[in-house]
Amino acid sequence: MKKIFVVEEQETIDECLKRIKAEGYRPIRRIERPIFREVQKNGETVIEPCGRIIEFEAVLNK
Repeated sequence: MKKIFVVEEQETIDECLKRIKAEGYRPIRRIERPIFREVQKNGETVIEPCGRIIEFEAVLNK
């Protein structure tokens, strides 16, 4: 059984990994997704990165 764990805003990656282990799961993949925002520059709309979301895919330990 797989489950996705998201690193919360005020949480470190290490804290998230400990939370995964405490729930009885084992991480198998790390996924990073960029967050973009639209900004007006010189009358043009420009899309620029402003952050990222880090997720871990985990499976249940046997």
